[in-house]
Amino acid sequence: MDPVTIIVTALATGAAKGVGEGASTAVADAYRGLKAMVVRRFGANAPAGLVLSQYETDSRTWQLPLAKLLAEAGADRDEQILAAARRLLELSGSAGVQAGKYAVDARGANIGNIGDHTWQNNTFGVPPASSESTTRQGRHRNVQQ
Repeated sequence: MDPVTIIVTALATGAAKGVGEGASTAVADAYRGLKAMVVRRFGANAPAGLVLSQYETDSRTWQLPLAKLLAEAGADRDEQILAAARRLLELSGSAGVQAGKYAVDARGANIGNIGDHTWQNNTFGVPPASSESTTRQGRHRNVQQ
């Protein structure tokens, strides 16, 4: 996994697992420490701080802007930030992330499934006039009209 992805993933994991009543003290402390390092790295860049805070509540929307700002600030070359991000992932039980299990480059892909316990059914072309197929929801009959 590239350094920016490690940091972004750790921040998302920390935001999800490092806050609230169910969070362990170690995870919460590691998350606060990583976030503080990133804030210091951004310095006086107010838009970067805003993106970081928005990322906590909407990681899908803010993931790419945050990744870009982290790279521009040189966070991907900061060994302390990277060590803190890796430690947070380790503490939060993200073993699959640590092992690179989910490091998938799907740029340019038109279809695909990523993650554990996923299911996908692809049909290419037009199905036969009266075919039957079984899905997770049960049997379906496809009739061409």
